[in-house]
Amino acid sequence: MDFSIILKDLTQYPAVSGYEKKISVKIGELFKTNCDIVETDSLYNVVGIKKGFSGSGKKVMIIAHSDEIGFLVKNITENGFVKFSCTGYVDSAILPCQEVVIHGARDIPGVIAAKPAHALNREDYMKRVNIEDLSIDTGMCSNKIAEFVTVGDSISFKAVPGKLQGSAFSSKSLDNRCGIVSMLNIMNSISVVKHDADIYFAATVQKEFNLCGARITIQKYKPDIAIVLDACPGCVSSRHHEEALIPGKGPVIGIGPNLDRKMVKNLICLAREENIPFQYNVFAESTGTETWVTQVSRLGIPTALVALPVRYMHTAVETVNLNDIRYISRLVSRYITKSDIETEEFLCY
Repeated sequence: MDFSIILKDLTQYPAVSGYEKKISVKIGELFKTNCDIVETDSLYNVVGIKKGFSGSGKKVMIIAHSDEIGFLVKNITENGFVKFSCTGYVDSAILPCQEVVIHGARDIPGVIAAKPAHALNREDYMKRVNIEDLSIDTGMCSNKIAEFVTVGDSISFKAVPGKLQGSAFSSKSLDNRCGIVSMLNIMNSISVVKHDADIYFAATVQKEFNLCGARITIQKYKPDIAIVLDACPGCVSSRHHEEALIPGKGPVIGIGPNLDRKMVKNLICLAREENIPFQYNVFAESTGTETWVTQVSRLGIPTALVALPVRYMHTAVETVNLNDIRYISRLVSRYITKSDIETEEFLCY
């Protein structure tokens, strides 16, 4: 699988939280290649099911969210500028002069307006950017833009995805299209392997909003154990410190009270046995991922987190190392098909 080609495709689908229909249709089509059953619910969660060979009825769920951070139209000013609010966390400091696309009756390109630095007085220059003061310039007058744009339309970053040097790749929404691509590669990897459990691949919605996609999916399919694939902040400094999560050095296995200790131990042991490079990160509180709601769903579900380091998260230039997708796919594929680990996990719960 050529990760760069499929990421170039998937990252161009707009999928601001709550507006995931287009990406869900695409993911459903991709899932059908390797899954026995593919289902999409009313919120556009997509679940692909690969049946196990033993008929044991045990269920493993792999979860990766399909939505992205973005913005919503609040109103259109008299002079044609579009005011907006954020969906998901976005640092307002990176927004001035960004290119965006408003997804109205048709896609409308725009730029987030900003005064040039040399035209600011010292007080404004030192003041932190407030999103309430920002607006989008489309070049249209208010009457014209109102023909295509209404309050509540979604807005996404405009980005040109592509490879950098080596195995680096940059685009918007790599958080978490890399998780989706990892799932596709896992499906492909296990297609020729006998596995006992039924494997459920869930591309969930609205993670950047309130995690409701994972909540609903867990309640519907009732997995016995779950692995969440997501992104985590990658080191952006040229001076690496001992806790830095470095793109290209392998997946990040989460450790903490939100994550099942036995699953974590087995993932780490397996990575060492298979010579798969990995890193780990300790989450003393929330992981900021769908593990937060998965663990406490129903009567409690043993959950693990395998994350991919992403530089410049929640921007239009998120950057990853494509090798990490390969490492994640190998680790999770081996985990869900290794019979002794699978048996041990199920017998413990």
